Amino acid sequence: MVATPIGNLEDLSPRARRVLAEVSLIAVEDTRHTGRLLSRIGVETPTISYHDHNERSRVQGLLERLFAGDDVALVSDAGTPLVSDPGYRLVAAARDAGIVVQAVPGPSAATAAISIAGLPSDRWVFEGFLPRQANDLRARLALLAHEPRTAVIFASVHHLKRTLVALAESLGASRPALLARELTKLHEESCFGSLGELVELSRQGRFSRGEFVLVVGGAGDARSSPGSAEIRRIYAVLSAELPPKQALALTVRLSGARRREVYSTLHPGDGASNDPEEPVT
Repeated sequence: MVATPIGNLEDLSPRARRVLAEVSLIAVEDTRHTGRLLSRIGVETPTISYHDHNERSRVQGLLERLFAGDDVALVSDAGTPLVSDPGYRLVAAARDAGIVVQAVPGPSAATAAISIAGLPSDRWVFEGFLPRQANDLRARLALLAHEPRTAVIFASVHHLKRTLVALAESLGASRPALLARELTKLHEESCFGSLGELVELSRQGRFSRGEFVLVVGGAGDARSSPGSAEIRRIYAVLSAELPPKQALALTVRLSGARRREVYSTLHPGDGASNDPEEPVT
């Protein structure tokens, strides 16, 4: 698993270049994209496409090459393989077959962004690209709303504004965040502010080009009360897919609120004493 630059060619390690030159075959997301990289570093190793649409069909052929004694490298278009990129099926199959899998570490957009965010990084959660479908997005954001850890999120230029607006609405416009654009590239830029401020900048056309990584601060206290509106929103997402009893139990867990508070919020006329699961005292 060979990490390649996310922009600046100087970030390619000497070890990575040596490995790419020595292996028998390189599996790549885009043969043209990686072909340009290999040409620039003077490597002529053959390549084969390996991406989301052919991953399943490619695994067996690559395993046969490995069993035959060939060394194979896997690279993504940029950064570290398997970080929001294909490859885990090949790694799993190779490990199951007793084939040694090694990492050649290097650039990663996620770690690069969190290193400059100035937000807590002792524990953080990687979300990759958020779902595009509205229902799936609401469900994911309901989980993130009270996540105490810093979150790292990828966003394409076509969905950035929508992503920022959805995050501000669900997590709160005052939540601190860093938006990093074109990391390590010529037009690299990082903007730190609240989610609300980043939404306003996006509406002004500030982020019209590039690739983006968003680092969002976690909820200040996961045990604090989320408020009635947040409780109702979480329950609405869950109850669309689950029976009421199960949706209620998960709302309690995800919101961090006490069961009595959740039930009274959802059933204001009943009172917590009518909750079938609430013990009578």
